[in-house]
Amino acid sequence: MAESPVNPLIVQSDRTLLLDVHAKRAEDARAAIMPFAELEKSPEHIHTYRISPLSLWNAASAGFTPADIAAVLREYTRYQVPEGIVEGFSDTMARYGKIRLTAAPAEDGPEDLSAEQTDNTQALPDELLLLADDDAILEEMGAAKSLEKYLTRTSRGFSLKLIDRGSVKRELIKLGWPVQDDAPFVKGENLDIKLRETAACGLPFAPRDYQVEAARSVYGTGGPGTGYGVVVLPCGSGKTIVGMAFMTLLKTNTLILTTNVAAVHQWIEELLDKTDLSREQIAEYTGDSKSVAPVTIATYQIITWRPDRKADFPHFRLFRERPWGLIIYDEVHLLPAPVFRVTAELQAVRRLGLTATLIREDGAEDAVFSLVGPKRYDVPWKDLEGKGWIAEALCTEIRLDLPEDLKIPYAVAAPREKYRIASENPRKEEIVQQLIENHPDDQILVIGQYLSQLNSLARLLKAPIITGKTPNAERERIYNSFKRGAVRVIVVSRVANFAIDLPDASMAIQVSGSFGSRQEEAQRLGRILRPKGRNAWFFTLVSRYTVEEDFAANRQKFLAEQGYKYSIQHWVM
Repeated sequence: MAESPVNPLIVQSDRTLLLDVHAKRAEDARAAIMPFAELEKSPEHIHTYRISPLSLWNAASAGFTPADIAAVLREYTRYQVPEGIVEGFSDTMARYGKIRLTAAPAEDGPEDLSAEQTDNTQALPDELLLLADDDAILEEMGAAKSLEKYLTRTSRGFSLKLIDRGSVKRELIKLGWPVQDDAPFVKGENLDIKLRETAACGLPFAPRDYQVEAARSVYGTGGPGTGYGVVVLPCGSGKTIVGMAFMTLLKTNTLILTTNVAAVHQWIEELLDKTDLSREQIAEYTGDSKSVAPVTIATYQIITWRPDRKADFPHFRLFRERPWGLIIYDEVHLLPAPVFRVTAELQAVRRLGLTATLIREDGAEDAVFSLVGPKRYDVPWKDLEGKGWIAEALCTEIRLDLPEDLKIPYAVAAPREKYRIASENPRKEEIVQQLIENHPDDQILVIGQYLSQLNSLARLLKAPIITGKTPNAERERIYNSFKRGAVRVIVVSRVANFAIDLPDASMAIQVSGSFGSRQEEAQRLGRILRPKGRNAWFFTLVSRYTVEEDFAANRQKFLAEQGYKYSIQHWVM
């Protein structure tokens, strides 16, 4: 292939991709490689992506082939693609599906259940079969110490207990073998649910094309090997509607897990507004109210609560309260580790994960893949922005100096205290005031990590504040005032990162963050991306020449990965 100076991509034999952000085709190339590559570094000129086994397995599960990936690389490469690298992709992607999990057949019966049998099976077999056509793979599984306690050798592979379904899948993915799960699902109790053509609020309603595509991509054929997986869509793009569309395909009792009580209430409002479910068919299971109905929405916090660290999780019983046919994990990248334990017991239930980013700060992306499902659908943020489905975001990092009287305390502080001193730089208050004055027509969120800093800002701005200690009723009163326009500025802690619908917010000022969390950056940016016919502004305040710059650089990876340009300004106060 002839080299072209406009092509942005340099493909290296160690599976890294270097993207020249100044090349003419950089944005197109970024969108093309996102399904199979992960961003690692994003300085000013060259961004580094890596093609990992997990990224290739996610691509394979979404229907990408090695030939598709090779075509993308040839399309955008500046130099010749290294010999053999595509064959390496083929070897890795071929591992997806080499090991299959199926129902243990009845004596002299068929090896696999049909889709019709699967849909109508209420009593699942006590045992499952782990199969592979390659004897070497079978021998590798048999020799794995981590699988010894789960597997029993049979003439055709291995048998395992139903309860160990998730644990075996997770151990195998650690060994480099993603499992194609064709074992049956319980159907769950029937629930007739339809989307309205006119929402309860009186406005016409129809799901967007990508929302329907996302739901159908997880539903698949409706038979074995389908009906579970993760949808990755930007905040503000209507992931809740994807969940409701999926519910209408399955028509079964559904358990929805989400991040906080405000998100529970938003799910309830959306279900009542856009589906034909009655209020009696929807229940809330939280610290405030513990009821169960055909559709039940619970928080991760209540599910993972226990009296002490040695006690059992008493609310895990919710997973067995009804014959659920579907579990929806909202913000699946935040799925608490204890839920992985019970998820392993619930592999027989269809499941949908919804998220704006698959990044987990604990590095447990493989757990989401094996226990909830692979990524089935993904749309770049910039694609939806270009079509007007989410607002265009202008991202700016404002760097400011520490005051003279804090430079020596900062210099001698321990590493964690350095970060706090930099984050709580008092000069940030002046900048927040200036930004609010400069944007008189915007609805503004001031977001931070430290309560002392947020309380000080709330007093200075005479604005309401929402923290983890704010009662749910008070939170909702403030949110509603903001939505009505009665309040233009609110100060919020980390509780506003997750699943909060503030459609009129058009500007966010981030005064401090969680040590460079990329997932947090995704959530905070998402608060202002609802389409409003105007630009959205996202400002981050960072103390210059401090560790805060390093952590901010990590958070910027997320924005660069999504195609947002991040301008940097230096303000002198």
